[in-house]
Amino acid sequence: MLCAAVLLLVGAPGCGPEEFPKESEEGALESQSQELVSDNGFTLNGLSANGLSANGLSFNGLSFNGLSANGLASAEFASWFAQDPILSTMVMTYLVRCAVPAGQSRSYTDAETGQSYSWNGALGLTPGWSNGQPASFAEQQVLTACLLAHVNQAGANLNISVLGRSAVGQPIPFTPHELLSYPVQEACFFGNLFTQQGLFFGVDRLPLNGAIHTRACTVSGGSDSSCAPIEYAGSCWQHCQADLLAGPSYKTCTYNGVTYRALSTRMRRQDFKLLASALE
Repeated sequence: MLCAAVLLLVGAPGCGPEEFPKESEEGALESQSQELVSDNGFTLNGLSANGLSANGLSFNGLSFNGLSANGLASAEFASWFAQDPILSTMVMTYLVRCAVPAGQSRSYTDAETGQSYSWNGALGLTPGWSNGQPASFAEQQVLTACLLAHVNQAGANLNISVLGRSAVGQPIPFTPHELLSYPVQEACFFGNLFTQQGLFFGVDRLPLNGAIHTRACTVSGGSDSSCAPIEYAGSCWQHCQADLLAGPSYKTCTYNGVTYRALSTRMRRQDFKLLASALE
């Protein structure tokens, strides 16, 4: 996921929903660099109780051992991975993609089956944890936001643009061309999987035909019962602090009295229309 996440001008409290660029503006702007996007297919099932919640990241040994060779060789990780190798492989695909920088990978060999796995990095959002240190509080929140940003209830593979900052405050790279190519301000994501404080998303646009559509969840008539374990928090601009230097996106979001580091996503207009149509 060489991703340059995005979230156009959703700004501080008081900001309204997005304004789409005109088609002529998109066509007229020349590409300044190859887009850094995330090819996401992280399904809702991958964020279930046997994936990333109670029996997932908090207890797979990686919270304290990090994504180092020692962490991946720990008995805790082997036990967690063996419970459901297919699901675990999907989780690790996005875990490494979010945490580890591009050009690096993390590998694991199942001692019982002899099967080897390798996962490629992309964003490098958690440098300390990626190198074997215990996950810091900031890294826990940023990694959670990144994983949530890859949830897809439809199980489809869509290119997305992700914006925000790493756990050490470095903005995810982006270009003006990317902002125009991915004009739909989709959602903001925040929470903490490690501490089980909750998993949340908010939106940056008005309902479409009475429903809020995101890849993570569709909210209709104020109901988000189908979103579990993710909770709909409402409008991003009501809960989040704008970060115009990193996107623009949001630096933090405060919900239920807790402040979290956040990431934001954008979609291509044609993908959003197809998604909304499929989920209606």
